Amino acid sequence: MAEKVTIATVARHARVSRQTVSNVLNSPHIVRQETRQRVQDAINALGYRANQAARQMRTGRSRLIAARIEPTRDGINGSVLDRFLHGLTETADAAGYRVLLYTATDHDREIATYDDLLGTYELDAFVLVGTTHGDPRTAWLADRNVPFVTFGRPWDALDAHPWVDVDGAAGTARATRHLLDAGHRRIAFVGWPVGSGVGDDRRAGWQDTLRAADIDPTGLHRETEDGIAEGERLMRDLHDAVAPTAVVCASDSLALGALQAIRGIDPPVSVIGFDDTPVAAAVGLTSVSQPLGEAAARCVDLLTGVLDDDHQTPAPVLLQPALALRHTA
Repeated sequence: MAEKVTIATVARHARVSRQTVSNVLNSPHIVRQETRQRVQDAINALGYRANQAARQMRTGRSRLIAARIEPTRDGINGSVLDRFLHGLTETADAAGYRVLLYTATDHDREIATYDDLLGTYELDAFVLVGTTHGDPRTAWLADRNVPFVTFGRPWDALDAHPWVDVDGAAGTARATRHLLDAGHRRIAFVGWPVGSGVGDDRRAGWQDTLRAADIDPTGLHRETEDGIAEGERLMRDLHDAVAPTAVVCASDSLALGALQAIRGIDPPVSVIGFDDTPVAAAVGLTSVSQPLGEAAARCVDLLTGVLDDDHQTPAPVLLQPALALRHTA
C-alpha cells in the first residue's frame, strides 16, 4: 500500500516546515513567492490533496469565491472579461481557492443571485467586475459584511472598499500622444455616454492630452452605447462634421465600427481601440492593452488580505496599460 501523503511529507520534500506548508495552503500571501512555488511543486509532485472538509472546519472557510460572467454582447469585448476570469481562476487555484461562476443580466438580478448563493454555499467572498457610480452591488455586500473586492474603482469614494483597476485615462492619453507624435492634430474620440465611470475616465485621458498640446477638443467627440454598429454610425457623423485624421475609441468594438466607416477614405484615418482583444490583433488594430492577468492576481492578493485581517482595508491597486501598436495607427 502506498504511503499516505501528508503535510509532513510535503514539508520534507520541499525542505520547509509543516507550518510553511500550512501557510501556503491557507494563507499563501504571507509566504515568499520562491518558497510558495517550491511547496507547490512538492504538492504537485507528490499528488498531495488537502482534506477540504477538515480544513473548512479548522479555518471556518470554504476557500470558495464567486465571480460573475457578463453577457457576451457582440462577442468582442466579452473576451476581456474571459481573460480576466481565466487569470482569476488560475491565481485563485494557486492560492488554494476555487472560483464559482454565476450569470446575471443586470445589477438587480446580480444582487438576487448573491442572496441565493449565500444561502446555498458557504462562500468566502466575491470578486465584482465593472463598477458604476452608486453601485448597489457593493452597497448590498458591505451592508451585510460580506467580503469582496472589485476589478474597477468605487467611482464615488475611492476609499470605500478594496479594488484593483487599470488606469483608463493613462491608456487613452498614451494613444493620443502617439497620434500627436505622428503629426495628427484633428484627433477625435468615440466613447460611452457621460456618467459611465470607465467611459468618463477614458475620455478624460484623450481630452486632457489634447488640451496639453493646445488643441481644443470641442466638437471632436461623440458618445454612444458600446457596439460595432454604433461605432460605425458615430464615425460617419464625425467624418461628415469635422473630418478627423485620427480617432481614439473607448473600446475595440467601437474602433472596429470606426474602421468600417472609413474604409476606402483617402487619406486614411488612423484608429486606436481599447482592450486589445483577439479581434483587434486579427485585423491589425492598434489598441490599448490592459494587464488582465496581473489585475486578476492582485484581486486575489487583496482578497486574501481582506479575509485575513478584518480590521484593515488593503490599499487599492491602479495598474498601467500599454499600447499594442499595429498598422492602423
